[in-house]
Amino acid sequence: MADNAPQARPYAKAAFELAREQQAVDQWSTMLAEGARVVLDERVATWLADPTRTAAEQADTLIELLGETLDERGREFIRVLARQHRLAALPAISELFEAERAEYERVAVVEVISAFELSQTQQDSLARALKKRLDREITMTTSVDRTLLGGVIIRSGDTVIDGSARGRLARLKRDLNA
Repeated sequence: MADNAPQARPYAKAAFELAREQQAVDQWSTMLAEGARVVLDERVATWLADPTRTAAEQADTLIELLGETLDERGREFIRVLARQHRLAALPAISELFEAERAEYERVAVVEVISAFELSQTQQDSLARALKKRLDREITMTTSVDRTLLGGVIIRSGDTVIDGSARGRLARLKRDLNA
């Protein structure tokens, strides 16, 4: 996303504002996610990158591929992106749209990586603590990375809390070498 973020940001903001006005945030979320998925397909990306294709051809093809996923506003959004040569930014637009949505809905999407499988009780306790700390509803995913040795790493947006044994050892090593 980093490459397209500057170009994608105004489109994501505009799409989110329009979706909110229409009370269709879920629908727009689906439209953008599906558009991103299609644009990331290697064959579609190659076709869209062909300089002999007009913006209208690109838009029409993408609209056809997305079919009933798009409503009229969604089709117009695709046409605008095509005219502005921003179809390749659809994955970044979708990601930024979801960030806008999470901020609006006061939801934090949190990824927890632990050395061992967390029990449901541990997950619930961690979710309560994070809700209190972040002042947001928490949507949490968990995964296991045995190389952590112990503890957890928590990621939410740009925030990373490294409470793993591996992370603590790395900080200790850095401090001792300083």
